Amino acid sequence: MAKYIFVTGGVTSSLGKGIIAASLAKLLQARGLKVTIQKFDPYINIDPGTMNPYEHGECFVTEDGAETDLDLGHYERFLNIFTSQANNVTTGRIYQTVINKEREGAYLGKTVQVVPHITDEIKRRMLQLGKSAEFDIVITEIGGTVGDIESLPFVEAVRQLQWELPEEDTLVIHLTLIPYLRAAKELKTKPTQHSVKMLSQEGVHPDIIVCRTEKELTPELRRKIALFCNVKLEAVIEAADAQTIYEVPLLMMREKLDVISMRKLNIVTTKEPELSKWKEFLDKLKYPKYRVTIGLIGKYLELQDAYKSILESFIHAGAMNECQVQIINIHSEFITDTNVAEKLNGLDGLLVAPGFGHRGVEGKIVAVKYARENGLPFFGICLGMQMAAIEFARNVLGLKNAHSTEMDPHTNEPVIDLMEEQNAVTLKGGTMRLGSYPCVIKENSLAHKIYGTTSINERHRHRWEFNNKYLADYENAGMVASGKNPGTNLVEIIELPSHPFFVGVQYHPELKSTVENPQPIFVHFVKAAKAYAEKKSETKSPLLHGELN
Repeated sequence: MAKYIFVTGGVTSSLGKGIIAASLAKLLQARGLKVTIQKFDPYINIDPGTMNPYEHGECFVTEDGAETDLDLGHYERFLNIFTSQANNVTTGRIYQTVINKEREGAYLGKTVQVVPHITDEIKRRMLQLGKSAEFDIVITEIGGTVGDIESLPFVEAVRQLQWELPEEDTLVIHLTLIPYLRAAKELKTKPTQHSVKMLSQEGVHPDIIVCRTEKELTPELRRKIALFCNVKLEAVIEAADAQTIYEVPLLMMREKLDVISMRKLNIVTTKEPELSKWKEFLDKLKYPKYRVTIGLIGKYLELQDAYKSILESFIHAGAMNECQVQIINIHSEFITDTNVAEKLNGLDGLLVAPGFGHRGVEGKIVAVKYARENGLPFFGICLGMQMAAIEFARNVLGLKNAHSTEMDPHTNEPVIDLMEEQNAVTLKGGTMRLGSYPCVIKENSLAHKIYGTTSINERHRHRWEFNNKYLADYENAGMVASGKNPGTNLVEIIELPSHPFFVGVQYHPELKSTVENPQPIFVHFVKAAKAYAEKKSETKSPLLHGELN
């Protein structure tokens, strides 16, 4: 039987429950324990798949095709393991299951209520991952903030589990905020006291309080929090603001979060955390030797969480190249033929990000053309690949009306068309091509050089695809389909051998990049950008100009 850790949040949202949960999981994993993390979200949507990225950030897709919360991306990047449908549960999914069971007569005519029926379903899912021998510890992050109406059933489920399970099998960590009042020049503990009091009134008392703070907690403040929140002094953990999320596991190790957690859970191990690779990654991240500037063209640039996995993939790839990757956000709707050189001036590489809809499409096509004609390293993901295909059709193949039927359903040159399996789809939620699919790569291609193999598996989230009716024309003109799905012949990778680095992929490689295994295509893209930057420079390294301190 696994042991269960629950992470709740108070005072305000966006404190970083996911990062704290992932950091603790990393420390426990580094001690040899088998750990997984799950996220329970209080919103009524079935999943984030149909939610606007401005509402909830990116939609993270798992190997088994689940559209999930972006925190699952943090879990995978920290732990270097796959998550699944079972790792992300919403209120909507809970209620859908209960209502379906009621319709089937499973409750034998009883009145269906939040307690016990909703809470029983929540508990069933909370315990599901721990019922096999696969995991020693299951960490459950409860979304939202204590006191929210939406989170009450989840907190009640935690209360019941604390009562039902042996005392040494459950642990509650409460993440809260210690605000700093600049006018008074003081850290204030009262919001934390109220948050813990509210959680206790709901029947759950935290074992550990993790305090987000921008100033160091004094011993007096720690004692005050411990006294008024009724926890041991050692259980008051400081979570100071860090330069990067990847420092947080080391900060939590310094605060002994893992040691205190194991003591409460009655876990005995003499093994110290093995974090040599993690520290090596951090050294490269904090002390780069080079710098490159990558232009990111996307649709949701105002919210960086909309491209969270892409940005983290650049961090991983940058460290692998001992290179600081500076991302410049570019709004494609403002790019035209007359200003494209000015807009892209100074870039060492260009990435066109995934997205849906027609806004800014023409600007993306203009930017792709500039990168293709000027030897600027280019990388297109999903929609980005499709834009590259449309640009090549218009400006090289001479198909002036080439387009995607997503943006122009009546185009007479549909070089990007709706997948055959999507033609009969009417519902939006969970109906795209989702999850991991195989791809066979051509030998001696750039993709082959990048991956070092002819067989890969990558995750997908799309409805439109490259139209194979035009493939022969593309390849005759010099664009190679270097990767295809072996079952459907779907074009997965396109590239231009005549270009220093010009690659488009239909899948989402950013979803599988981790600290320990950076995504190869991002690593090689950053390497190409570094070569491009060095070629522009009179010297080999920007360091010689004193650009990096």
